[in-house]
Formats: sequence, C-alpha cells, structure tokens
Amino acid sequence: MNTHLSILSEVKAGNYKALARTLTLVENNIKPADSILRDLDSNINVPVVGITGPPGAGKSTLVNAITNHFVAEGKRIAILAIDPTSPFNFGSLLGDRIRMAGQFNNPNVYIRSLATRGSLGGISAKTIEMVDVLKAANFDLIMVETVGVGQSEVEIAGLADKTIVVLVPESGDEVQNIKSGLMEIADCFVINKADREGADTFANNLKKIVHQGTKTIPVLKTVADKNTGIETLCEWISKPQTIDNSRKVFLFAEKAWKIIQHKKMLDIDKKRLREKIQAALAKDGFNIYRFADEFDND
Repeated sequence: MNTHLSILSEVKAGNYKALARTLTLVENNIKPADSILRDLDSNINVPVVGITGPPGAGKSTLVNAITNHFVAEGKRIAILAIDPTSPFNFGSLLGDRIRMAGQFNNPNVYIRSLATRGSLGGISAKTIEMVDVLKAANFDLIMVETVGVGQSEVEIAGLADKTIVVLVPESGDEVQNIKSGLMEIADCFVINKADREGADTFANNLKKIVHQGTKTIPVLKTVADKNTGIETLCEWISKPQTIDNSRKVFLFAEKAWKIIQHKKMLDIDKKRLREKIQAALAKDGFNIYRFADEFDND
C-alpha cells in the first residue's frame, strides 16, 4: 500500500496522531501532501460552520460552548482556529486557545491552530486543504474560527456551509459596516455577551436591517460563558443546509481559484523578492508595478 494511502486510512479510522501528522504535511507542503490531497473525496458531506466576528466578541468561548453541547450528544467535533499572523515573524498568536484548554483531553474533540499566512480574511489555500483533510476524518461537525477584520472575511463564505457572525452589544455603532460587509456572508448573527446593556436594542436594530435583505437571517442572543442561548444556536447549526447547484459551482470555483493561485505562487521566493526590492529601491524612479512586471524569481 502506498504510504499516503495508509496515512489516509489511519486518518479515516480516527487516529488523531495520523491526522495531526497529515495536517502538518499539508500545511508545510511536505511530501506526500500532494498525493494525500489528490486522493481525498472532495464531496464528503461533513458540515463546516464558519465562525467569524471582531476580536473580543467571545468567539472562542462560543465555540467552546457549542462543542460542549454537541459532545454531550456523542458527536465528534473538529475545530480549526485561524490565528492572525504577524507579517514580521509569521508566528501564530495562540492566546485564546488557552480558553479551549478543557477540550484538549476530550477524545471526541480535535483542535488545530493555523496561522493565516498573510491572507487578510484568514482563508488561505492552506485552510481549504486542511478542512478537506478534516472532512476525511469522520467528524460530525467541523468549526472554522477566524478573526473578522472587515470585508475580507467574506472569504470564509467560500469555505463554510454556514457562516455565523458573532457580535457584541457594543457593536451597535457599527451597524452600517455590518450592513455593507457582513450581510453578504452571514447565515446567522449571534449577539454574544447579551446580558450587557444595549443588547436588546442592538438585536432589534439588527433584525430590522436583516429583514430588508432577500434571505432570512436569524439573529440569536447568547451569553456563551453562562451557556445561555447555546441550545437554540446548536439547533440552528444542526438543521440541514440545502445548497443549490449554482451556489455549489460558485463555491467550488472559489476554492479552485485559491488552490490554483497558491500553486502558481509557490515558486516565488519571498527572501529573493525582498533582496530584489532592496536593490530596486536603491535606484531612482522605483515603481512597484514596473518592478512586478519585470520580477524574475531566478
């Protein structure tokens, strides 16, 4: 049996060590990552729920509460937590993983962090590949948690079957921003920390905006650290999602675009690029567009 096929069979059997190793191979483009990805079944129907929203909205606490709910029902959950990456050290900021500490020893929960690799919305080709590996591991639900930083989180909609946008009552002033950016991708709004002042007013204002749109988007209130409202949210998550064929084509085209783009860029050496930029900047009349046209990676 080929090495990559034996690794895949271990992943399918629920072996977390094999899964961790496979994700590392895929994340870092180490052989046989390509062969593993080519033998994945891309049509596996494991629901993928994207959870996004501004920093401080309590996404990790919410993910924790959702996880507890489904694990109590005997379900197996995978969580891919995408952390913003510093452009200078490319390290992953894993601070809020500490809040998930209780889940690490749970045999029905698998948690993995992934640095965003400079992709603003946090959805790089690596995210797509790693979610597809997780789909092969027979989980009942995969949650992808990412930091919302404006319009760029629209990308998560191309990856998830359902997207939850988490807000807090203080987000009330940003309603106009919500209208422009997040409306397009939200399948559900969750107002977390709903025991704070102004939560009801914010929820009502949001509902008014939501009802102006073409699709019905639920607005739910939760207090994740007290487990309030979690059952209703989990009921919504559990409802089967019907995706029409044109949307499916659109989503797969978006995924293919990311993967092709990533493969085309693999040969670009960032260190070499910086060296050439440094040399170009030393000359008069530097123009970034001319530089890009003339850039040679050799």
